[in-house]
Amino acid sequence: MKIDHVGIAVRKLDEHIATWQKALGVAGSPPEIVESQRVRVSFLEVGESHLELLEPTTPDSPIAKFLEKRGEGIHHVALEVSNLTETLHHLKETGVRLIDEKPRKGARGRLVAFAHPSSFGSVLTEFVQVDASGFEPEAS
Repeated sequence: MKIDHVGIAVRKLDEHIATWQKALGVAGSPPEIVESQRVRVSFLEVGESHLELLEPTTPDSPIAKFLEKRGEGIHHVALEVSNLTETLHHLKETGVRLIDEKPRKGARGRLVAFAHPSSFGSVLTEFVQVDASGFEPEAS
């Protein structure tokens, strides 16, 4: 397991991309919209990890609510796992409170799921599986 990225909530994605790139000389990905979370994101390479800048696309998105309550700043930490389904099963067995009990598609075509901040010292924690080949979401 390793840190995949740190998510940072921002109000103006393009401005923050430019600031980080200029200040640190890091490469950024083209902005991508993640419809399920109602956000526009860009990933900045920082060593073997990334910073994920998240801008809300609607006023009722989770990131918009976060910004309204807490302002810009660190939103979550994401850990890369090899098998997200197994990880979620293990977390649930050990008493971790999950927001997502099943994997779903996230940014960059990866599988993601979140654990509730109450389980990890008030830190919203995302688990990411890079290889999402063969994943078919369950019908709702």
